[in-house]
Amino acid sequence: MNVDFTAILAVLSLVTGTIWAAFVIYKKVTTKPSASASPTKDATQDDSKKDIAAGKGKERTEPLLVEFSRFLFPVFMVVLVVRGFLVEPFQIPSGSMLSTLEAGDYILVNKFSYGLRSPLGYYKLIDLGSPERGDVIVFRYPEDPQIDYIKRVVAVPGDKIAYKDKVIYLNDEPVKVKQLGRYAKDPRYVELQEELGEITHNILTVPDVNMSPPFEVVVPEDHYFVLGDNRDNSRDSRYWGFVPDENLKGRAFMIWMHKKQNEWPSQWSRIGTIIE
Repeated sequence: MNVDFTAILAVLSLVTGTIWAAFVIYKKVTTKPSASASPTKDATQDDSKKDIAAGKGKERTEPLLVEFSRFLFPVFMVVLVVRGFLVEPFQIPSGSMLSTLEAGDYILVNKFSYGLRSPLGYYKLIDLGSPERGDVIVFRYPEDPQIDYIKRVVAVPGDKIAYKDKVIYLNDEPVKVKQLGRYAKDPRYVELQEELGEITHNILTVPDVNMSPPFEVVVPEDHYFVLGDNRDNSRDSRYWGFVPDENLKGRAFMIWMHKKQNEWPSQWSRIGTIIE
């Protein structure tokens, strides 16, 4: 089950903030000073002492729910702002992005790379840029927006992209690749070095296997064509189409932890790796 923690944080912030604010307003309304004559100096001192004592009593008798809300509201708000607008963690569940990302990688995603968006509706509030060829992006899966996907941008709006005999053509030019040999962690794969724009990264292919039929398309406005780096084991734009700009969540930029089931962590060397 895919849990939307951002939505949960937003609800918790709203509930705790409302409870705290309601209690503050209630206390102000019920403790209004009466329109009596001005007290003498001694009376004022006595009243002050009473007010202090009453204040201490109020703190002791403050409902537990209000006390928790007063403490938790700023915590929820800070986490919501960081997670909703700045940086969000994700876990890689499969090997579709090998050799760049492995199953068990925990990554950080820059949420404002492609504009500030509302945490719940994902409406773009401020336009700060767009994905470029070679960017590794996290987005809401077009066929089921409740699921988050991660792939690499291969073509941007206006690009003509073609695929034939396992070769990608961008605007009628083949994408540059360099064969590196067998993949060290799994010799069934061949590792290639690919250049997309200013990004150079490694991809994997399976010899004598071609899962995708030939095609040629032009990327429409406000859409992106994405592929997995594990080219013969990735369900991506070749099968379900383009990623709309409104589905973007951010750009993946770093591995902050690696952990597979029953291992802790399994590969220390991956921690802190910059994603290219």
